[in-house]
Amino acid sequence: MSELSQALPPASRPLGLIAGKALVALCTLTLIYVAYTVYMVGQPLFGLLVMIVALVFFFVFGLRRFYFARFIFPGIATMVLFVVFPILYTIYLGFTNYGSFNLLTFQRAQEVILQAEVVDKSAAVPFAVAPEGDAYRVYLGDDAGGFLSAPLALDGTPASVDAEPVSTSPAELLERRAAIALRTGLAEVELILPDGTSLRNAGLREFAPITPKFELLDGDTLRNVETGALLTPDHEIGFYVDETGEEIAPGWRTNIGTGNFERILTSEGIRGPMGAIFLWTVVFAVASVALTFAIGLILASILQWEHLRFKAAYRILLILPYAVPAFISILVFKGLFNQNFGEINLILEALFGIRPDWMTNGTLARSMLLIVNTWLGYPYMMLLAMGFLQSIPQEQKKAAYLEGAGMIRVFFTITLPQIIPPFLPLLLASFAFNFNNIVLVLLLTRGGPDIPGTIIPAGKTDILGSFTYRIAFMDSGTQFGLAGAITLLIFVLVSIIAYANFVAMRRAARKA
Repeated sequence: MSELSQALPPASRPLGLIAGKALVALCTLTLIYVAYTVYMVGQPLFGLLVMIVALVFFFVFGLRRFYFARFIFPGIATMVLFVVFPILYTIYLGFTNYGSFNLLTFQRAQEVILQAEVVDKSAAVPFAVAPEGDAYRVYLGDDAGGFLSAPLALDGTPASVDAEPVSTSPAELLERRAAIALRTGLAEVELILPDGTSLRNAGLREFAPITPKFELLDGDTLRNVETGALLTPDHEIGFYVDETGEEIAPGWRTNIGTGNFERILTSEGIRGPMGAIFLWTVVFAVASVALTFAIGLILASILQWEHLRFKAAYRILLILPYAVPAFISILVFKGLFNQNFGEINLILEALFGIRPDWMTNGTLARSMLLIVNTWLGYPYMMLLAMGFLQSIPQEQKKAAYLEGAGMIRVFFTITLPQIIPPFLPLLLASFAFNFNNIVLVLLLTRGGPDIPGTIIPAGKTDILGSFTYRIAFMDSGTQFGLAGAITLLIFVLVSIIAYANFVAMRRAARKA
């Protein structure tokens, strides 16, 4: 950079310096504007984070003393915004009641409840709209007479006008379809009858007296105007409650401490299926890694045999599952395993007279998941194994054969011990991937068949990731807070299991 500056003509240096400073200032102001926008849409924490990034960006690229940090700032900023923040935010959600019934802030939930209205249907009057130049009049009544309002614009501007009695309806009235097109303006109109009665639009065909259902008292307490019942805010659960303890929706987001974790541990409807799902998740991840590793290594060893003919063709055919997008292979297998029309059941029935219930039997559905996952995963292991096998000195094998060792003994005493150490981090990564392999589960079985007797959606082929996804996004009562708590537990469990695996496999590799 300094060499480039020295190469520039002296008159160009101040100009380039000013342009650089202006660019830094422009980028900083843009980031500050983004932070302000994010804050205004109700995400103060993320807005604060963007603001911090903007200020650090200004100091790093605006001041020469922080020149050393310019090379690492983009990576660190990206990691903080898109990795660290989502993790911390998910953990934070685990300590809240955030869900479909508690999406709003307290002020917004209070506004929604205060907007509830009571419509007196017994006093409802049919209406029609009469055009008058660029304005309209609202007519209440029928052919025998009624009330006619003063001219209105019906452009959405709130208006309160008197309606006078008339003996006949206006000569010209809009068709119902044209009147409905003016519903936005009609919703903002208040008609005052001669006796002082106030009428508002109460649907597509009538006006009626409309009164607020609740009124705000001191201390955020609400009173039911009709019954006099009081609603008090309970910030511990995030709902207004009446005198009988009934919760009034909508609620608001609030911190409930360890409530979600206590619910997971104490509710039999959650704890029961979660324990079974955790056990299956571990079995699924371990079995997937073991099967893909074993099959990939065996195939790679076969392809290394020097007397094998047509190696290139075999290699291409065996790598094909890795070249096809995984979601396509999964959907193809879903069709093949179809209980009624799938080719697998047709072949099994023709050969053995059986039609396994792949989708409705829990054990068979889990077996199907392992079969498909092994098909998807063995080419990766095979490719890695082919590379590692070529690094083993052939002299050692030849010496072992001369000493009388068999093929299997050579494999377990010479080949396997030398490829396990480089394989170790890849096996751990594969375990972590399969522990959260929710795409396979959702596309193939959607977690089913369901576990009976649970109070949350849970299936026999659900792993912890898909189980959490169904709670957060697929249940009718989405529970983001509960899903966040389960996600935190998964994070801790995966960390512990991965570390234990790492230690155990490292010790095994050292012994070998």
